Formats: sequence, C-alpha cells, structure tokens
Amino acid sequence: MEPTARAFWLRSPGHGEIREHPVPKPAEGEVLVRALCSGVSRGTETLVFRGGVPENQYTAMRAPFQEGDFPGPVKYGYLSVGQVEEGPSSLLGRTVFCLYPHQTRYVVPVDAVTVVPDGVPAARAILAGTVETAVNALWDAAPLVGDRIAVIGGGMVGSSVAALLARFPGVRVQLVDADPARAGIARAIGADFALPEEAKGDCDLVVHASATDAGLARALELLRPEGTVLELSWYGDRRVSLPLGEAFHSRRLVLRSSQVGSVSPARRASRTYADRLALALELLADPAFDALVTGECAFEELPDVLPRLASGEIPGLCHRVLYTAG
Repeated sequence: MEPTARAFWLRSPGHGEIREHPVPKPAEGEVLVRALCSGVSRGTETLVFRGGVPENQYTAMRAPFQEGDFPGPVKYGYLSVGQVEEGPSSLLGRTVFCLYPHQTRYVVPVDAVTVVPDGVPAARAILAGTVETAVNALWDAAPLVGDRIAVIGGGMVGSSVAALLARFPGVRVQLVDADPARAGIARAIGADFALPEEAKGDCDLVVHASATDAGLARALELLRPEGTVLELSWYGDRRVSLPLGEAFHSRRLVLRSSQVGSVSPARRASRTYADRLALALELLADPAFDALVTGECAFEELPDVLPRLASGEIPGLCHRVLYTAG
C-alpha cells in the first residue's frame, strides 16, 4: 500500500479542507520531498480562494502541480520548501524549493526542484517565487543608475521589488502604501516610505502593485514626462477605471505590463526559468527579506486561516505554513 500525504484543497470558493493523498515511490529521475514550510501568496492565492479567477484565465492561472480546476475543487499553491528524502544521492538530505501546493510530502521530477543555497534558511526560501517575480519585473523595467522610482503597493511583490531596487546605486526608491504600518517594512528593506498623497513625483519609473484603481491612477500622476508605469497587479475578474483622457497622451506616458509566467524578453535569449529561480534564491541570502514574512501557522490550521487571510482579518504580507516532522 502506498504511503499517504495530506494536502490542502479549495473545496469551493471560500471553503478549504485537508485531504489525504497517496504518495508513489519515486521513479528514476524523481525525488520524494518532505515539506518543511510553505508560503501563502496573499495576492494570487487569496484571489483563487475567493473564486475570483476569470473563466478566460483558467488555463493561464494554472500552477505547475495544480490538481483540479477553477473555481474548485482545486489544489493550488506554489511556494513550497522541503527536504529530499529519496532520489539521486546528490540531492538526498538537501533543502529544495518547489512550485508545489501545500502538501506534507510529494514526488516530482528532479528538474522541478531547486537546491536552496546554504546561506538561505528554509523559512525564508518560501519567498523565492515572489522574489523571482520581482527579478522578472526589473528585467522588464530595466532601471538605470540614479533613477527616481516609486513602488506603489507594499505587499509581497511590491516590497520584494523595492528591496531589490534599494541595492541599485544612486536610486531614489520610495515604497508607497496607504497603510502607515508598511513604513516598518520599508525601513527593514532599505527603502523610503510615503503615504500616497505624500509620495515624491518626477519619477522615471513607477512600479504598481497595489491592485487598486486609485493606486494605478496615482502611479501615472507621479511620472515625469515620458516616464513608465510597470503594472504588476493582478486584478482577477475586476474591471479597472483609469484617467487616460487627461495628461496621459500629452505627457507621452507609458503603461506596461509585467508577468512572471514567461521570462522577460530582455533576458529570454540568455536565461531560463531555472536560472531566474536560482537567482531569486541567491538574493534571499539577505536577511532583510525576513520582514516580508509576517504571519505563521501550522499546516493543519490552513482551512481556518485562509478565509481570514482572504478577508483581511489577518493582515500582513507572506504567511508561512509549518509542517511537522512526522
């Protein structure tokens, strides 16, 4: 009889449950991973939990190891860190990152896992998928030394982008959010902070990640003539209202989308998905990223915790899920 694992499933929008899953013996070229921790992506994953994925995006929104279909039942998630228990000798006992849903044990192909560098704790490595999104966004945006930049939306993605921009020489980077509590996160990652009405203008680049109409409108206001807004927000099935009839054309502003589903055209000829993820994990050696993990629960608590994350009752950024050793 095959051993079993436990996995979190969205039974229907707003309702989750833990189910048992058989775990096959890994074949040649596969690994058995025991989960140590996983992360809840507060933006995309809570949107999925609420049933907010548009029907025409069901295929585009599929996670690599998703089971089931939107709006449910579906097993969804993509920020898992675990330890290899069976597989090639070079991977045995290694800590790895995998784009896998919340599950206690799982079998995947060897090339689906990325070894976590020795200097990166497993508890921080759950941010790899989010930092990978930030890396791709900056490949798209191509900021220059000395640029004046605002990042609107201090969630997981926005804060990750701001943390990377804070390393650029001479860059003025300001994290902009309506929640004054995000000022502490900005300080931790080395960025300035401002409320929307106090944000500095004349920006060469504004990265928008607040997923609000007001945030996107403010992003356009903060640009210098011929500046660029890089849109990272995912709105799901919501329509967005934007003032494109004002100074948008006369100031020759640029509104550009960025999405992690494909490698940025700026690096597509020279970087693979694996290269991009490995880079994200290397960047997570910086302990400043610990500020992005603001909550924690046991795996068994997920059916009760995810509704509270989706409603905003539990505030914060990345929520870490811990797994027992059994």
